[in-house]
Formats: sequence, structure tokens, C-alpha cells
Amino acid sequence: MKVEFWFEFASTYSYPAAMRIEALAAERGVQVAWRPFLLGPIFQQQGWNDSPFNIYEAKGRYMWRDMERICESLNLPLRRPSKFPRNGLLAARVVCAHSEEAWVPEFVRSVYRANFADDAEISNPDVVARCLTQAGQDAATLLATAQTQLAKDKFKVQTAAAMERGIFGAPSFVVGRELFWGNDRLEDALAWALR
Repeated sequence: MKVEFWFEFASTYSYPAAMRIEALAAERGVQVAWRPFLLGPIFQQQGWNDSPFNIYEAKGRYMWRDMERICESLNLPLRRPSKFPRNGLLAARVVCAHSEEAWVPEFVRSVYRANFADDAEISNPDVVARCLTQAGQDAATLLATAQTQLAKDKFKVQTAAAMERGIFGAPSFVVGRELFWGNDRLEDALAWALR
């Protein structure tokens, strides 16, 4: 069975999930399908025009402290971004256009490190290019592909597919028809894939 990993580059809890999922899935012999999407349209359907961690101050305070604990336990660097949430649209289009390529997991991790460890502006094409180069790829070609109408349309369809699956937050993991939400449900999703 395959686990669909639905993630948003602006999502805090998607960061530790993205850093863990490939190794944990490989240990269990489970395939991972990398599925970036945008939370913005989903939040808008719920009446939000910003991250709930910005809208609800107490929730935001808790989330950042929780992220500190999680990242410390996983030995992951964490630097609170000077802008939150950041726009990960370009990087998401890159992944969506090339989701089956072997370099995608490293690129995804590189973008998350840029956002949550380096406080880099991941909407900047130069930052995305650097992440592609770190993943051993031809950044100019892949960035050009991500800007085509075909890539834009494919990503819109993928975000719509997330909504159709009932995804309401990130990270989410879909196994068959089962939905698991949150970094802390990653192991449960992998276990379900082996049932």
C-alpha cells in the first residue's frame, strides 16, 4: 500500500513530517506519494483569511512552543520564520510537476530547511533554485517548467483533489480511503498501510 503525503510548504507541522517520512516509510517497505497542496483555499472555505496560528493568539503561542519541543526531540533545527506563513506556491508547483522523480524528497526537505531553519523567503525563485541545486537538479529548467500553464493547472487540480479527499490541514496522510491528520499521526498512517 502507498501513503499519500499531503503537505504545505508554509505548514509548521509538515516540516518534521517531511523530514521523517521517507526513512520511516522505507523501514516499513511503504511507498510515499508526495502531494503538495495549498491550504489557503481550504482555510477560505472555513472563513479564515490567515493561518489559525495567527488568528488565534493562544493557539499560535502553543504551536511555536510545541514545534520547539518536537524539533528538539528530533534534533531538527528550528528558527521561527520572520514572516509566517510564507508562500510556497512555486516550490509546490515544482514538486507537483515532478512528483515521481527520485530527487523530490530531498528538494522538499531542502525547502522546509530554508523556511524553518534558515528563515529564507521560499517564495523567492533564487531560494527555490538553491534548493533544487542542493537536490542535484538543473534549477533553471525546472523553474521554467513550474511556470508553465500546464504546471499551474496540474497544481490547481491537485489542490482541488485534496479538498475532495476531505483534507482540512497539513500534514495529512491518506491511505486508501483513510485520512490521518498531523505529524503525530504519521506512524499510524504507515501502520495502516501495512494492514
